[in-house]
Amino acid sequence: MRLSRFSFLACALLAVLGLGFAAKAADEAKIQALIITGDDVGPHEWKKTTPVMKEILDKSGKFDVTVVEGFSILDKKEDLQKYGVILWMLFNAKKVPISDAAKENLVAFVKDGKGIVFNHFASGSFPQWPEWVEMCGRYWGKGSGHNKRVPFEVKVVAKDDPIMKGIENFKTDDELYAALVGDAKIKVLAEADSDFSHKTEPMVWTIDYGKGRVLHHTFGHDAKAFATPEVQKIIVRGCQWAATGKVTE
Repeated sequence: MRLSRFSFLACALLAVLGLGFAAKAADEAKIQALIITGDDVGPHEWKKTTPVMKEILDKSGKFDVTVVEGFSILDKKEDLQKYGVILWMLFNAKKVPISDAAKENLVAFVKDGKGIVFNHFASGSFPQWPEWVEMCGRYWGKGSGHNKRVPFEVKVVAKDDPIMKGIENFKTDDELYAALVGDAKIKVLAEADSDFSHKTEPMVWTIDYGKGRVLHHTFGHDAKAFATPEVQKIIVRGCQWAATGKVTE
């Protein structure tokens, strides 16, 4: 009887330990994602949109998300090493200077095989920094703009791309960014017709940058803009792709 009781307790202990190891392995398997936020123009309420972005990633079960305000984390290369993808939600409205070390570390982060995702107005942060402009592919610059925020149709043009696969044309309530600046080679995944530029404008695109990957989407004026299910799916898939080069969903 004592042996049986001992065996039962031993099995129970092993089961608990096994669950603990499994949980730890699951956490370690998650993609480490870094959200950089903390500054923007007044209409872009980053204190409201940042938690929504974190929630979207958390709910997917694929990411372990860290949020920082400001980009001083870029100053030390070792502080970036654990992350697989950076989500840049910040527009540098206060024109805070970015150090040469931060520039070098961010470029190396992507070029060496990791990923970055640009959100909405983020592209206008450093228009005079050539590598930034190159990574963004298109950026908010002179002549860029949008009409009054209204629901509009987003047309999926790269239906076989793993980020867009299974997503049909959809409507979203957001700002339709137009006349972004740049001529880098980009792969357009989705687009929309603008009343501001009277042209068809890219809404989502990707870029291969060195060994790394860039996803750029123009969604995200406010929390309501992130409520569109297709936008959430693009963000989750795009962040996974930027970090790993694959989409498992």
